Amino acid sequence: MAEPVQQPPQPSGGKRKGKAQYVQAKRARRCDAGGPRQLEPGLQGILITCNMNERKCVEEAYSLLNEYGDDMYGPEKFTDKDQQPSGSEGEDDDVEAALKKEVGDIKASTEMRLRRFQSVESGANNVVFIRTLGIEPEKLVHHILQDMYKTKKKKTRVILRMLPISGTCKAFLEDMKKYAETFLEPWFKAPNKGTFQIVYKSRNNSHMNREEVIKELAGIVGSLNPENKVDLTNPQYTVVVEIIKAVCCLSVVKDYMLFRKYNLQEVVKTAKDPSQPHPKLGNGKEVKLESDVKLNQNDPSEGKNNQQVVPENNEEPGQTKPKPESQVVNEEGAKPELADQVMEGSKSNENDHL
Repeated sequence: MAEPVQQPPQPSGGKRKGKAQYVQAKRARRCDAGGPRQLEPGLQGILITCNMNERKCVEEAYSLLNEYGDDMYGPEKFTDKDQQPSGSEGEDDDVEAALKKEVGDIKASTEMRLRRFQSVESGANNVVFIRTLGIEPEKLVHHILQDMYKTKKKKTRVILRMLPISGTCKAFLEDMKKYAETFLEPWFKAPNKGTFQIVYKSRNNSHMNREEVIKELAGIVGSLNPENKVDLTNPQYTVVVEIIKAVCCLSVVKDYMLFRKYNLQEVVKTAKDPSQPHPKLGNGKEVKLESDVKLNQNDPSEGKNNQQVVPENNEEPGQTKPKPESQVVNEEGAKPELADQVMEGSKSNENDHL
């Protein structure tokens, strides 16, 4: 609790005494020993967006990540202090060798105290960053979304989007270009190739220009292999660029459009495709009952027409959401602008795709 700081007494007794001033105490940041306290270059992790409730978001993230992390990598192992490695006592005559070994033991003991998932300060409101250790964020998040997409089981209430972050660097154009040249090689350097798009989002940063960033990154992808082509409708790879303050977060993900831009709330919804002859409807039994009654009372041809009308009316509300995500490019026909290809962009737009 903050301690009051009394003002010195004034000489004149008739005047009122000054009120006590309270100095705000610094908030202690929760973090494991040896781990970073805020988002910084050199980290890997998972960037999660939420709706106003960051504390609940962190709880849901820990629960979800530990569930699927244990499934992919096995239960997390903890080491007691008594079991941590310690340096040899008086066995090494060489002082330099003994010092190096002691430093190595300290680093090893620090790594053992680090958790597999640890929340750090993201630097933006409604954004949570979970630092990961010893796992591949893109594979874990893809596994989570793939399972939720198949089962259609909703497992979170506060979490909106979950984006893996495979690398971070300083949010300056030259630093980003230098880092991206080696970062993008596993996916786009010959003989590897694929179709791609670029998704850009900036938070609490005013010195970066989204057109310049997208242009430079697209040029790097093209220089790695000329056969890499841009595809805004159904790309094989999506290059995610998330800038928060002075940190640039990068990742390359698959099935970005299929998994509703990695939105956990949308991926569990059932998409209704009008091209399917028999779409799955939540009130499918009611549709059959209505058609059966009309088939018995009217002609068979009228019954068939009634069966087609009911699904069309029920499909309209469901199609309003997925339509602008994947079909907007086809409707425009001409080459779309960057602002029209985004879900989350800086300022007036939400994203920039290329």
